[in-house]
Amino acid sequence: MLKVGLTGGIGAGKSEVSRLLVSYGAVLVDADLIAREVVQPGTPGLAAVVAEFGPEVLTEEGALDRPRLGAIVFADADRLAALNAIVHPLVRDRTAELEAAAGPGAVVVNDVPLLAENGLAPLYDLVIVVDARPETQLDRLVRLRGMTEEDARARMAAQADREQRLAVADIVIDNDGPREALEPQVRKVWTELAERAAAG
Repeated sequence: MLKVGLTGGIGAGKSEVSRLLVSYGAVLVDADLIAREVVQPGTPGLAAVVAEFGPEVLTEEGALDRPRLGAIVFADADRLAALNAIVHPLVRDRTAELEAAAGPGAVVVNDVPLLAENGLAPLYDLVIVVDARPETQLDRLVRLRGMTEEDARARMAAQADREQRLAVADIVIDNDGPREALEPQVRKVWTELAERAAAG
């Protein structure tokens, strides 16, 4: 099994790269999806979040109110650290289960937004960074995701900067241009990953 860490700043296009890799045969382990799964209603994870942040982070239906929690943690590094201390161990355990199920010879792509921030590069056989200029990220967040510029800048500031991400990269995919320029790069990377996995 080849364990790959895939990361990139918000708005860099990491989701599109992971979608392409899956279409070629990669097994995707998506940290964001798992992070949602471990705080679903009725889980110990959600109970721990409510114990830490109070019932006001719940919707009327009893689910996690992500925008409300986000407003709390993205404005306060200590509160973000408290949230991460609850969620990260749960995500790590679930990730290990999914990797074990992939089997030998698989290319397992771990989509990890905060890979650089949390010093996780050593956990993977190699790290792929999807890179875009900050101006490109900001434009995509405002234009495509409908964020305000202020909110987009705050989300970007809460992540590692471009240099920190590139410092942990074994492979860099440049996604500063149009989508059609991305696919040939990802296909080439996939060929390399598949060869490495086959070689053991």
